[in-house]
Amino acid sequence: MATISTAREERELTESLFARRPLTFDRSLKRNRINRLCTGIAGLFAVTAVLPLFLVILYVLLQGGRLISFSMFTELPPPPGLDGGGIGNAILGTMLVTLIASLIAVPIGVGGGIYLTEYSQRGWFAKFVSFGNDVLAGVPSIICGVFVYGIVVATRIFFDQSYSAMAGGIALATLMLPTVIKTTDEGLKLVPQELRWGAYGVGASKFVTVMRITLPAAFTPIATGVVLGIARAAGETAPLIFTALFSPFWPEGVFNPIATMSVLIFNFAIMPYEAQNELAWAASFVLVMMILVANLLARWIASFSRA
Repeated sequence: MATISTAREERELTESLFARRPLTFDRSLKRNRINRLCTGIAGLFAVTAVLPLFLVILYVLLQGGRLISFSMFTELPPPPGLDGGGIGNAILGTMLVTLIASLIAVPIGVGGGIYLTEYSQRGWFAKFVSFGNDVLAGVPSIICGVFVYGIVVATRIFFDQSYSAMAGGIALATLMLPTVIKTTDEGLKLVPQELRWGAYGVGASKFVTVMRITLPAAFTPIATGVVLGIARAAGETAPLIFTALFSPFWPEGVFNPIATMSVLIFNFAIMPYEAQNELAWAASFVLVMMILVANLLARWIASFSRA
């Protein structure tokens, strides 16, 4: 009887408390008003953070989207002061330079990430490499351009050629490396250790385990990092001014100056001619769309790791 009486008293006490403080939202309470105010302020800050992105994309769409035509992708830029023409050489040049950068940065970056996770045992050298990679990620892109200019362009190391698509690719590869190394390292850390132990248990070597087990398991984060690195490299301007320079003609090989969209935008935007200014806006639109597609592709690849 005492137990029943105690349970009844506890239930009555709980009901009385809920009667005074209902579970439904009560806007008369001070803490609820403060909570709603702080939520509104946080939402305002979030909108402010993404507002510049939407404004930039909208402005580029309005200014450059109206200029897009088939000839824009198939013709060369006109001489200064003349109308017409296109940005076909700059589009091809951007793809070529980015391809060179990817061929250099992806194997080195993936190999560096594999070493840090699978072979280094996290010793002093691995810590030094990780620290250097973090520092390199924060180095301004123009510094990378000046560095490659000094060791490649100024020395004419490639067949006595100075400015070239190859030099531009090396500069962009330097910028891509930190992203690829970091994402490879973090992606391999996500692979369960039990998979490695299982491979060792059936007699697989370290190399076979890495190539057949851990790398395929970490393919999604590694591919995401590669795509993000390519997207960043494709939009860089300063390194290419010092390395690839510019050319008003179609690409003539990887050891000659080459046009890229970012440098074309820089050159044509400051010209006092309306035709060149319009081409700069058209190139801006194409470049923004390429980077946007690359980022969407990275998000799509990353979604497989969450599935």
